[in-house]
Amino acid sequence: MNSDDSSEYTRSDEWFQSNGVRCAIAVYRPTGATSDTPAVVMAHGFATPRAIRLSAYAEVFVRAGYAVLVFDYRHFGDSDGQPRQLLDIKKQLEDWHNAVAYARTVDGVDANRIVGWGTSFAGGHVLTRAGAGEHFAAVIAQIPHVNGLAAVRVTGLRRTLRLLPSAVIDQARALLKMSPRYVESVGRPGDVAVMTSPDAMPGRDRLLAESNLSYGDYPETVAARILLRVGLYNPGRTASKIQCPTLIQIMSDDAVTPAKVSLKTAQKISDVTVHIHKGGHFDPYTQPLFPIVVEEQLAFLKWAVPLTP
Repeated sequence: MNSDDSSEYTRSDEWFQSNGVRCAIAVYRPTGATSDTPAVVMAHGFATPRAIRLSAYAEVFVRAGYAVLVFDYRHFGDSDGQPRQLLDIKKQLEDWHNAVAYARTVDGVDANRIVGWGTSFAGGHVLTRAGAGEHFAAVIAQIPHVNGLAAVRVTGLRRTLRLLPSAVIDQARALLKMSPRYVESVGRPGDVAVMTSPDAMPGRDRLLAESNLSYGDYPETVAARILLRVGLYNPGRTASKIQCPTLIQIMSDDAVTPAKVSLKTAQKISDVTVHIHKGGHFDPYTQPLFPIVVEEQLAFLKWAVPLTP
């Protein structure tokens, strides 16, 4: 276990087991806490490791007095799992369950007040887990994936058809237990990549720069078989079953998770707070919008899950 100290919090690198695979989880603890505190469990979006910008959110929350746990899924980032860059929805939902279970065992954490925080694809995961009965005290879903068909539709038929051969080949390779066929996660318009909206590459570059990372520090590919399944993944389907306070943040010009569909999903949740901002899918993570978005999240936390119950 590695540990970093600051005057306001400590950060330790720890591990939890998810179906026999070791997953990396960074635990941020506020200094000076006199009782068990609520904890925010966080993970990133589509094929993205936690190192890309999630610490910026975690530091805001821990400085406000919350414990924070940020993990990588199996096959990604600092977690184990072969092959690498394999996005399996069922496995990632299991990783969420196991990360939350681990959070409940951490010293200084109030096991009954765990908040699920997810962005983009992980925003869909926390909504799915909450709808399936995960005992969250609250949920924060930033630009969440809520409807697979809508995501495919906004991708466009031409780009979908360009990706389809790689997806089929990779699925065949999986059945034959061969190494994956990968595709780029982010590309320019016209590239054979998953996200190719005009703001995708500039947004990716801003995320890397503000994370003090460079292109190539982490793989920016994904096993193509996931593209056969994204269209069938609909976290919004069980949104009406979510019982805990939920914050959903939407970008008006989102070319990955359409705003209209996200708002429709949010309206199914009985105790929901919705904020809509002008901008695209990659804008919440960086300046100038990041301070506004994270302050909304902190205000929601203080209201829904106050430090003193």
